[in-house]
Amino acid sequence: MSDIVIYSVITVSAMGTAAAIILFMVAKKFNVVEDPRIDLVEEELPAANCGGCGLPGCRAFAEALVRADDISNLKCPVSSSEAMSKIAVILGKEISSQDPLVAVVRCAGSPEYRTKTNVYDGTPSCTISSTLYTGEAGCPHGCLGLGECVEVCKFDAIYMNPETGLPEVIDENCTACNACVIACPRNIIELRKKNKKDRKIYVSCINEEKGGVARKSCKVACIGCGKCVKVCPYEAITLENNLAYIDPFKCKLCRKCAPECPTNAILEINFPVRKQKAEAGAK
Repeated sequence: MSDIVIYSVITVSAMGTAAAIILFMVAKKFNVVEDPRIDLVEEELPAANCGGCGLPGCRAFAEALVRADDISNLKCPVSSSEAMSKIAVILGKEISSQDPLVAVVRCAGSPEYRTKTNVYDGTPSCTISSTLYTGEAGCPHGCLGLGECVEVCKFDAIYMNPETGLPEVIDENCTACNACVIACPRNIIELRKKNKKDRKIYVSCINEEKGGVARKSCKVACIGCGKCVKVCPYEAITLENNLAYIDPFKCKLCRKCAPECPTNAILEINFPVRKQKAEAGAK
């Protein structure tokens, strides 16, 4: 009986030893030596893991930077230009400078402009409600007001205004991580160039319906009249599918377009108040 036990112990030990040798050989053969620069690059990243770069976290982005021959198209919206410059030095590569971006909500359909036609009584999710119906007002393109964009923001840069029922961006907190843009099923949030003093001019509407229909749904909807296009001296405004769009990189903030808009769909943010024209006949 003792011989059987001894034989069993020897057999199991031999099998264990053989397995260990095989595992060791496999580990040596498939061992991947990680580039030490990955750790150095990751230290310069913000550790937000927001996915704004299009990759699942800062570690993955650091690995992509190290592997890439050209990093000019790899962007971390949360990192500062100084941080990206340091990364370029670490990698011995050149990186192009990028204009800072900020999220903008392209819908101004508050209750005073967009009359409610029904009440939503379902799951408080923009994604779900957008698949079920057009919204509590007649506009099939406007904000649903359920705050999914607020939930995904990790930087407290967006909140729901209780008076307007619309999301508002806090520019100084916004890192342009793109999370709110992706979360919005109506695509009303976009990243636009951040100008000095946070000044912006943009069409706060994405309704592509014809003018009369859009205006009926919302009093401040773009009606596609094209007046803004005609007065822009920089060809920064285009008109497509009954909707005007201002290119943030071509726009010089000259402010000629906003006064021409008959529905006040073009917003001017953080500009001085316009001087009123002198009344006719005034001395």
